[in-house]
Amino acid sequence: MAFETPYEALIGLRYTAAKKPGGGNRFISFISLISMLGLGLGVAALIVVLSVMNGFQKELRTRILGVASHVQVMGDEGELIGWPGIVERVAGHPRVLAGAPYVQQQAMLSLAGQVKGVVVRGILPGEEEKVADFARHMKAGRLEDLQPGEFGIILGSELAYALRAYPGDKVTLIAPQGMVTPAAVLPRMKQFTVVGIFEVGMFEYDSGLGLVRLEDAQKLYQMGEAVSGVRLKLDDLFAAPQVVRELAGSLPPGLRLTDWTKSHANFFRAVQIEKNMMFLILLLIVAVAAFNIVSTLVMTVQDKRADIAILRTLGASPGSVMAIFVIQGTLIGAIGLLLGVAGGVALALNVETVVPFIERVFGIQFLAKDVYYISDLPSDLHWSDVWIIGATSFALTVLATLYPSWRASRTNPAEALRYE
Repeated sequence: MAFETPYEALIGLRYTAAKKPGGGNRFISFISLISMLGLGLGVAALIVVLSVMNGFQKELRTRILGVASHVQVMGDEGELIGWPGIVERVAGHPRVLAGAPYVQQQAMLSLAGQVKGVVVRGILPGEEEKVADFARHMKAGRLEDLQPGEFGIILGSELAYALRAYPGDKVTLIAPQGMVTPAAVLPRMKQFTVVGIFEVGMFEYDSGLGLVRLEDAQKLYQMGEAVSGVRLKLDDLFAAPQVVRELAGSLPPGLRLTDWTKSHANFFRAVQIEKNMMFLILLLIVAVAAFNIVSTLVMTVQDKRADIAILRTLGASPGSVMAIFVIQGTLIGAIGLLLGVAGGVALALNVETVVPFIERVFGIQFLAKDVYYISDLPSDLHWSDVWIIGATSFALTVLATLYPSWRASRTNPAEALRYE
C-alpha cells in the first residue's frame, strides 16, 4: 500500500508560499519570510554568543592554570619547611602528577627611571616545567637560564615593555623587607639580569609576574631553606576540591591547602553567571521571533476564512483545520531554525577568523589588552548547546502556532461564507 501524505500537510505546505502575484497572499508570504529570518537570526546569535562564552571559560582555565596551579600546599605562617618530604608524600596520591616548590613575594622593579610593582616567584626550572606551561610561552630565553647565584629574572612581556627591559639589561629589585641600620630601616635592593621574557596571553601575569631562581629568592627574602609552598599538578583539574579534602587528612598539621576553584573562583563564577544571563536574554529574542509566527498565522487565518469554511463543509474536522495551520507555522519555524543553526555553527567555528577581519577592515579592536584579561575573541562550540537551543526554539515555535490554529478551527462556515 503506497504511503499517502495527509491532506492537512499538503494544504499547510501550500499556504506557506504565496501563489497570487500582487495579492494578499504575497504580503503574508513576505511576513512569513521575515519571521523565518528573525528566528534564524536569534538562534544564530544565541549559538555564537554561547560558543564565545564557552571559549572564554576555556581560555581562562587554560591560561590561569598554565601559570597558577591546580593545588597549593602552604604553611600556616607563610613558610613551608622540608618541602621535599611534602612533595614525596603528596606524590603517593593517584591523581597527583607532579609537585614543585615556590617562593612568592612582592617587590618593586626599577629600570631607567621606570618603577613597576611585581610578584616575584622563585622556582626550580626543572620542577616548574612539570606543573606549569611557562616553557611553551617563552618569547626570549629559557627557564633553564635561571641559574643559582647569578640572580637572573624572567619578566612578563607587558612588564618588560613597561620597563623598556630587554634580555641582558640590569633591573633593580626592591624588596619590602628592610635592613635595620643605626640610621634607619633601608629597603633591601638587588640587581637582577633579565635573562628571558614570557607571554602567556593573560594581562594579569604578563604585566605583573617575574620569575627568579628559587635559591636567589630564598636569599633575597631571608627565608633560609624554607619556601612559600608547593604547587601540585593533577591529572584532572576538576578533581582538585576532592584531592584537597583527601590530602588534608594525610598531611601533618600546620599546613594549609587550597585549589584553583577557590583562588580563582571569581573568574569562573563571573563567566558562568554571564553565560547564563546571556542565554536567557537571547532566548527572549528567539521567543519574540518565534511569536512573530502568531501574527503571520493570524493574518493567514483571516485571509483563508473562505477556504476554511469550504473545507469544513466538505467534512474537515476542527482538528484537521487546526493541524493545517500548526503545520504551516511549524514549517516556517523549522526553516528559520535550520537557517539559524547552520549560520550560527558556521560563524561559531570561524569567529577567530571573522573577528580579526572585521577589526582590520574597520580599524577597531574589540578587546584591548590593557583592559581585558583575554585580548582575542575565542570560541568553543558545544554541540550540547546547539541541541538545547534548537529544541527550545522549536518548542517555542510550536507553542506559538497553537492559539491562531485553534482560532482557525473555531471558524463558523456560515459566517465565513456570508459575504463571499
